[in-house]
Amino acid sequence: MNVREQLAGIAAPIVTPFTDEGATVDEPALVALLEHLEAAGIDAVFPCGTTGEFPSLTGTERRRVIEVTAETVDVPVIAGAAATNVPETVAAIEAAEAAGADAAAVVAPYFATATAPEGNRRVFEAVLDRSPLPVLLYNIPQCVGTRIEPETVAAVADHERTIGIKDSSGDLAYFSRLVRETPDAFRCLQGYDALLVPALRAGGDGGINALSNVVPRVLRAAFEHAEDPRGRELQQGAISPLFEACTDHGFAPATKAALAHRGVVPNADVRPPLLPVADRSAIADRVDAALAALED
Repeated sequence: MNVREQLAGIAAPIVTPFTDEGATVDEPALVALLEHLEAAGIDAVFPCGTTGEFPSLTGTERRRVIEVTAETVDVPVIAGAAATNVPETVAAIEAAEAAGADAAAVVAPYFATATAPEGNRRVFEAVLDRSPLPVLLYNIPQCVGTRIEPETVAAVADHERTIGIKDSSGDLAYFSRLVRETPDAFRCLQGYDALLVPALRAGGDGGINALSNVVPRVLRAAFEHAEDPRGRELQQGAISPLFEACTDHGFAPATKAALAHRGVVPNADVRPPLLPVADRSAIADRVDAALAALED
C-alpha cells in the first residue's frame, strides 16, 4: 500500500469508544464507528491520536485499538505513536506495525518546551532512521508545548520514511509556509477543522479532522468542492459552526457527544481527566445543521 498517495483526502482521527464510564474499550462500538466511516468514503483512519484519548489508554489497549482498526477497514491506518524520547517512539511504531498499521504519526517530544528546532530535528531523524513504517509528523503545539518549526519540517521532508505532516496549530500562515517549503510529494494535511477549506485552497493535500468522525460526508464534500463556492458554503455553514461548538468542551468529549447524538456509538463516555459533555443540545443542533447543509 502506498500510503503517501492515498493521503490526499480526508482522514478520520477516530475516537476510542468505551463501555460505561470508561471501564474498557468497547470493541463492537469501535467496529461500528469504523464501518460508518468507511461507508461514508473516508480516505484513511488515525487511531490513538488526540481525539482517540491516547494518553488515557494503556499500551495493551493502544495495540488492540490499532489491531481492531486494521482488521476492520480497507483504507490506510495511521497509528498514533506519540512519546517523549526516541526509543519509546520507535517501540510504539514497532507495536503499531505488529498490530497492522500502515503508517505512524509522531509528535515533537512533549514537556521539554524549551526545545530548540535543532533538537527536534535530531529526534525526528533518529526516529525516521529506525522506523519500520512510513511516518507522518504531527504538529499540535497547544498540547505538546512547542511547534515543529518549518525549517525542521523541511530538513526531514525528503527522508525516505517521511510522508507528510498533520498540522493542528490553527495557524494558516504556518501551514501555507509548509506547503511552499516542502516537496510536492510531501503531504500537508490540515488538522484544524475550521481551516480545512482555506488550507486546501492554499495548496494543502487534505485533512485529518475530528469532525469527520461525525459528519464524514460533509468533510468529504468540502474537500471535493474546496475550489468552488460549495466548499466555502460547507466550511462556513456546517463545519466551522460545529467546530466552534465542540471547542467549548474539548474534542474527544464533544466528538463522542456528537456521535452518540447520531447513534453511531452507544454512549459518550470519556476517561479522566476528561469529562463528558453535560449539555449536548448545542452540539446536537449543529450536527443536525451540518447534515442539513449537505442536502441543500
